[in-house]
Amino acid sequence: MSNSNQETVIIGSGLGGLVCGVILAKEGHRVTVLEKNKQIGGMLQIFVRDRVIFDTGIHYVGGLDKGQNLNILFSYLGIMDKIRIRRMAMDCFDAIMLDGDPIVYKFAQGYENFVQQLLQHFPDEEASLRAFCQGIRDVCNSFPLYGVNAGSYADMEGAHAISLVDFLKSVTSNQKLVNVLAGSSLLYAGEPEKTPLAPYALIINHYLESSWKFVDGGSQIARYLAREITQRGGRIIRHANVTRLKEEEGKIVYAECEDGRRFSGDVFISNVHPAQTLQMTETDKFRGAYKNRLAGLENTVSFFYANVVMREQALPYMNTNLYVLEQDDAWCGMNYTDENWPQSYAIFYSATSRQAEYAEGITVMAYMRFDEVKDWAATFNTVDFEATRGESYKAFKERKAQQLFNAVERKIPGFKQAIKSYTTATPLTARDYIGTEDGSIYGVARDYRQPLRSKISPRTKIPNLLLTGQNVNMHGVLGVTLSAVVTCGQLLGLDTLVEKIRKG
Repeated sequence: MSNSNQETVIIGSGLGGLVCGVILAKEGHRVTVLEKNKQIGGMLQIFVRDRVIFDTGIHYVGGLDKGQNLNILFSYLGIMDKIRIRRMAMDCFDAIMLDGDPIVYKFAQGYENFVQQLLQHFPDEEASLRAFCQGIRDVCNSFPLYGVNAGSYADMEGAHAISLVDFLKSVTSNQKLVNVLAGSSLLYAGEPEKTPLAPYALIINHYLESSWKFVDGGSQIARYLAREITQRGGRIIRHANVTRLKEEEGKIVYAECEDGRRFSGDVFISNVHPAQTLQMTETDKFRGAYKNRLAGLENTVSFFYANVVMREQALPYMNTNLYVLEQDDAWCGMNYTDENWPQSYAIFYSATSRQAEYAEGITVMAYMRFDEVKDWAATFNTVDFEATRGESYKAFKERKAQQLFNAVERKIPGFKQAIKSYTTATPLTARDYIGTEDGSIYGVARDYRQPLRSKISPRTKIPNLLLTGQNVNMHGVLGVTLSAVVTCGQLLGLDTLVEKIRKG
């Protein structure tokens, strides 16, 4: 259990690190957050082009309605009444589009609304749709923490050992309906031969309960969390790239930065990928089998992003996300060649406070394997350390952007003509800013056939070194926030912490 007034050092100012910082600062810890970049927030970061704000990773979120899980968590963290959000279209927050099929399949907010919208196109599948909804709710109910409740979490492990594909096929024999239900697989980098039911269920339920856009970007979450930390006496130090965690007599005694600065503490929490955390930890406390398991974990695939500034009043704003499949197959996205890429992609409209009638910015993202950019892997480029990757890399990105734009044009006629300017990002961009070696956006890949292999505890063999972030629980705003709760629960007592969160 934790004692107040402890010196707690958090490595990484991503969402997990910041949430841990707020929770522990509220409990009297003296919190120091070390961030290697200039901008805090990890995947919450934004950037601006031609006065248009773009999110780097958080394009929409669920569970923010009163009484829902993320609303409860954000209220406890002191930011719910500060963030600016816009509810997405009630009858269609996500639209699924299949190749050769003129129908736009609508994911609606609210389970009954969800069923009724899909019944318009699958009139004989009401029993299947209701079985699907019940199955999703059953998984969520087996994980008390998901509902911000205390209790046993062992039942959740069973859902990690069930195949998502097998679950979908158990509720319907209609293959088109299976493809529609799995059509937003880019949300979790779904793979039919691997993906468990659990992460899918938790994510899809999150959005079915309520779906929202962050107005003017998700960085406001990081900004308000940082303010909560500093107002409680904590500090956030930027340009502090931790390269070494020094262990003495079985405990970490300080974190050392690239420039030689050292930060001592009683507790250390790493929001960095677990494998990289081990690399910077000088100790013999970790067994070889543990280090090999973490080093051998497969990460999810990365993405190519095109962030597009639209010409003024050239394209109507859509309060809906589009998931486009170039085949009648929900899993086609990863099975691409250079010639037929992209096989699937997602389109997100940026929500701005200026107006909601016309699109100001649109982000298009599609899977991209790291090996496509391996020729430039030795380069490094961020705002703080600007460097060129050369003309060949620039030409590669331009070619990919045009392939992606041509695909979007087929679904949204007039899109290309409406483009004012654009920037692109590849797995190298994600690697340099987020810190994952292969540019993975969603962290460790889950495999229902080996659920324990990818299970990562927040505790380590060093008692004062804890882990947090998307790899400990699941990715996304909700997943990472819950991960931070689990991590801090190791110090404060999880049931005690959850009770405090419920009380606000």
